[in-house]
Amino acid sequence: MLSEPVKRELTRIVAPENISFQPEDLLCYSYDATGRRYLPECVLFPHTAEEVSLILKMANAEGIPVVPRGAGTGFTGGSLPLRGGIVLSTERMTTIEIDADNMVGVAGAGTVTWDFAQKAESVGLFYPPDPTSLKVSTIGGNIAECAGGPRGLKYGVTKDYVLAVEVVLPTGELIKTAPGKTFKGVVGYNLTGLITGSEGTLGVVTRAWLKLLPLPEEKRLLVATFDTLERAGKTVIEIIKAGGFLPSALELIDGVCLKAVDEYAKMGLGGVGAAIIVEVDGRREVVDIDMEEARDICHRMGASSVDVAKDEKRMKELWSLRRAISPALKRVGSLKLNEDVVVPRTEIVELIRGVEGISRKRDVTIASFGHAGDGNIHVNIMVNKDDPEEVERGEASVGDLFELTLRLGGTISGEHGVGITKSDYIGMELNRDTLELMMRLKRAFDPNNILNPGKIFKEEGVGV
Repeated sequence: MLSEPVKRELTRIVAPENISFQPEDLLCYSYDATGRRYLPECVLFPHTAEEVSLILKMANAEGIPVVPRGAGTGFTGGSLPLRGGIVLSTERMTTIEIDADNMVGVAGAGTVTWDFAQKAESVGLFYPPDPTSLKVSTIGGNIAECAGGPRGLKYGVTKDYVLAVEVVLPTGELIKTAPGKTFKGVVGYNLTGLITGSEGTLGVVTRAWLKLLPLPEEKRLLVATFDTLERAGKTVIEIIKAGGFLPSALELIDGVCLKAVDEYAKMGLGGVGAAIIVEVDGRREVVDIDMEEARDICHRMGASSVDVAKDEKRMKELWSLRRAISPALKRVGSLKLNEDVVVPRTEIVELIRGVEGISRKRDVTIASFGHAGDGNIHVNIMVNKDDPEEVERGEASVGDLFELTLRLGGTISGEHGVGITKSDYIGMELNRDTLELMMRLKRAFDPNNILNPGKIFKEEGVGV
């Protein structure tokens, strides 16, 4: 429990309007997209890195757990206050600066990703990382999880755009990891890369310097349907192998998802085995050529239908198919075990076959979709949360899926992180020496284990 002197000092640091002990506020910051709940003892809303530094110095001295939080959209429990303590929300740190000449943006950790991307586009620049939650999730949260998205195939993920971060360490020191506006720099260790993807366990990001690109002139989009998921998977590989162009997005959607979307949004896709979405972007004179090649490949691979968007309105309509999947799946099962495995692209078909086999073996419904162009498939095991036996079969399916993924040379998490939902499985992918090195890093940054404890590692004394 937080002592009265600690409560008074925290209130002094951030001011009364930026702290809450009210039960309704604690409840709002007790859960994330996993649906699990752990009540904190207070919620803080700092505005500056200096305030964060003072908070962490006190927490470290008093042994108080602190959990950084963006928008709480994560799927692995990374922002859950497992041990109570303090939730440190960055949502009021929302400054945005765009340096168009250097093609660099500077964003506060609480800046919504969509707002930052729109600000860049207003001056003809482009911030590519596009997690599905980009209209809600924050830059700080994206950095903590190294978020990806459909455009990852062509443009990469969050780590490829983070030039530097301002970060407060668990012991209260405030550092900046690199100059910020240079695209090169090899002085000392790559602390920027270490912080990115560390799930809020090594420091609290308060500000980030982000690389921007020229805004593509045009986009084109098609949706192709197939009678089987395997045929759609083979088409993905053929499009990548074509070599003449690289799609900006290449998404795969299975029949379970399509049926759910059809029941949810009436898009006429019931009974379809699978679909792919192909988006190309670039200069006006080449996007039509690239789209024509993509369409020809789909026809050659036996597509049942190919719908090419002719204008921006139709592109949005076709993309709505992808965005409708998550809400539509709520009708399939009351509990969704959402995994985001990645395999080499050449193993996508084998992954698909294996997932179908797991579904039959465990007698559970599995819905698969995702960023097939870079091998990142979201495998959703759908079960009835009120049926303990079905839940048990679903959880066993997760282990089966991870074994299959690793056998195919993949990884058990592409963009969701480890958090608490995958911590039991981390040893399947990383050997003991690798884990021990990571735990030594955690202890070096956070000797008293006060920052986001209980995440990633299960070993005694670190994240437990």
